[in-house]
Amino acid sequence: MFNNMKFKVIFFGFIFTFFSSFGQSYFLGLFNSSIRDTLSITHGQFGSIYASATLFSSVLLIWVGKKIDDVNIFKFAIFVTILLAFACFFFSKISSILLLFIGIFLMRFSGQGMMSHTASTTISRYFTKTRGRALSISWFGLSSAEFVLPVLMVYLLTLINWQNLWLIFSITVLVVLPIASFLLIKNLKLESREVSDKNIIEVEIKQWQRKEVIKDYRFYIISLNMLSMPWIFTGFAVFQSFVQTSKGWGPYVIAQSFMSYSIFSVLTLFISGFLIDKFTSRKLLIFMNIPLLFSVIILLFFDNPISAFVFLGLVGISNGFANILGSSTWAELYGVKYIGSIKALTTALMVFATAFGTALFGFLIDIGFSVGDIAIVSGVYIFISLVLLFLIRNKLNPILI
Repeated sequence: MFNNMKFKVIFFGFIFTFFSSFGQSYFLGLFNSSIRDTLSITHGQFGSIYASATLFSSVLLIWVGKKIDDVNIFKFAIFVTILLAFACFFFSKISSILLLFIGIFLMRFSGQGMMSHTASTTISRYFTKTRGRALSISWFGLSSAEFVLPVLMVYLLTLINWQNLWLIFSITVLVVLPIASFLLIKNLKLESREVSDKNIIEVEIKQWQRKEVIKDYRFYIISLNMLSMPWIFTGFAVFQSFVQTSKGWGPYVIAQSFMSYSIFSVLTLFISGFLIDKFTSRKLLIFMNIPLLFSVIILLFFDNPISAFVFLGLVGISNGFANILGSSTWAELYGVKYIGSIKALTTALMVFATAFGTALFGFLIDIGFSVGDIAIVSGVYIFISLVLLFLIRNKLNPILI
């Protein structure tokens, strides 16, 4: 099995999505209180720094991310690995607001941005007939991390200084990822593709360049829906301590609730992979954010600790869909020849959305908005984006050639 290229590519995606956690908001949010205590800054200040650093990382990602269309994937993976290891090391040295800005920029660019971009682009380009299932399995990596790491980090923070933890992360990245990349994708070429059944006739579709994609109105409506999850969940994850205090939940409630999020995310990943291969991403897209809409309603009306598990469980369902649809939809609609360039743009937009969510949540908290008020703002956005997508649901077809 280990000699099978399909398995190797999927496992590579699994490992890279797992390690992308170091730059994901749910993970960085676990260190929010420790960092604010160290630097004596407010929620709003932390949110502004986080948002601005994330914004800069999204801009750089548009340019650097497209290089995956031109560079050997093994060399690209090693570059991203070294970048992530350095980012973790730098994060351990944060002692001022300036260093916090640089540290978050590096983590968001290398972790959330480049790690997830490398994994999803490699999977989307290599697989055709079974792309949905391949993406769903590879994204189990992030879901596994979301299940294990929150509670583990809360526990480790009681034993180890938060800055020393980041030194450990840096060493781990530098040891594990180069070995994994060498064993799994050393011989993978840009033109390598999944071997299809000879009896199946593959339909040729137009291969869109990025400059063409940005002129397509469908891209913007789909993106509005794709970006719901990043900005809303990031705002919650970064300011989870505020939500926890406002709701009167104990210190472990949200950390434990991430298990619910992870379980439902994994279940959805597993199911959606098969559904995508059977019905296409374009037909499933309309269902992606419905659970997310219900989740903010739960956040608005319920304060019982059990509601945290329901809230994050519903978010997990939308996340499971979003992780796969965020890659497979673009490949279905615009082809895979320039998928690296297109994915660099969409990943950058996703990172930008997380910056927007962090800044917005921090600002709203500082001017006195309650958790319920923020839930209403989030719900209105989700509803409007869903309506727009519904109106163009019959126009989401690729151009045949």
